[in-house]
Amino acid sequence: FATAPLVVEGCIMMRKCHLNTCPVGVATQDPVLRRRFKGQPEHVVNFFFFVAEEAREIMAQLGIRKFGELIGRADLLDMRKGVEHWKARGLDFSRIFHQPPMPPEVARHHCETQDHGLDRALDHRLIAQVAPALERRERVSFISPIRNVNRTVGTMLSAEVARRYGHEGLPDDTIHIQFQGTAGQSFGAFLAHGITLDLVGDANDYTGKGLSGGRVIVRSPNDFRGFGPEHIIVGNTVLYGAIAGEAYFNGVAGERFAVRLSGASAVVEGTGDHGCEYMTKGTVVVLGGTGRNFAAGMSGGIAFVYDPDGDFAPRCNTSMVALEAVLTSQEQQERVDQAIWHLGETDEFILRDLIEKHFRYTGSFRAREILHDWPNKRTRFVKVFPHEYRRALKELHQAQRTAEPKKLAA
Repeated sequence: FATAPLVVEGCIMMRKCHLNTCPVGVATQDPVLRRRFKGQPEHVVNFFFFVAEEAREIMAQLGIRKFGELIGRADLLDMRKGVEHWKARGLDFSRIFHQPPMPPEVARHHCETQDHGLDRALDHRLIAQVAPALERRERVSFISPIRNVNRTVGTMLSAEVARRYGHEGLPDDTIHIQFQGTAGQSFGAFLAHGITLDLVGDANDYTGKGLSGGRVIVRSPNDFRGFGPEHIIVGNTVLYGAIAGEAYFNGVAGERFAVRLSGASAVVEGTGDHGCEYMTKGTVVVLGGTGRNFAAGMSGGIAFVYDPDGDFAPRCNTSMVALEAVLTSQEQQERVDQAIWHLGETDEFILRDLIEKHFRYTGSFRAREILHDWPNKRTRFVKVFPHEYRRALKELHQAQRTAEPKKLAA
């Protein structure tokens, strides 16, 4: 049920998904190739109608009316083809498919209701505390303890915001919650716009997963004597698939930081292996070291990596990206081909703005050190720029320049 519907929509299995050259426009950001996509939702619906029709025919032959009646019916499994195959010759599955005698009143399946623990989720209390923000858009701020058993904190709260105000959410920082302690997995997952989760402590894997406009801050306690680039503060796969919002981490993240990032901005003080893997959009600033294979499969967005020792290049996967210097605003304006037109600002402005925010939100010593000597420290940053992204931005810039004279003439 994964490959077949994809083929129904037009995929011809070229195995070129990672190269941005899909000839039928399924897996590409190239506007010319995307216009070739002819798939329709109705095609997939029609395919599943055929699947359902065939399944009903087979069930009818077996004398079965509902799917529920098939559960546990190991006697209906046909093992002959498997056993006769030369690789499986001699295998005996009788014990695997054995059905113990059961009285009619004992259920074969769904014997008990699974307890997901949602009734004990921390978000229930958070939703009650932010009622003025949800109902009247009033600003709410408070402090709350958190433990590693509290998972996906902020997700149910974000659902309440989305239910009332859609994807646009609330005005920035309408809900500001400061947590103290260690957060469980998926802290701030799918966080909606208008919510700030400010964690004084550390967090587990998948922090900021699917971030959807909110702000996630993870910082060290005031009495912590360590240095940000030298200690871990969040786990693996942080910001997986984030589409919007901001994240600031006053420490090092684990592996696959910002994997499949699709629009958010983030500042971190170091990453493990495979940072910015498959990134398609957004901005990432790394104020410390990285692991190997940085930017593998990165087709969009921009990353700025602080590289005072000049040893970043061997750890970066340059098959889809170029490594460049960060130009001053004046230098970049003189070189139009370097401009990030979609952001409307120069590299230097974007980089400094994010580092200033990082210092304001986390009190980072590394950020303070860089800002204090900006003219010199700026030259130590490396800009990671995907080839396809550069080409797309050039085409967009040229199209805009062509359209301007037409507007004036009109």
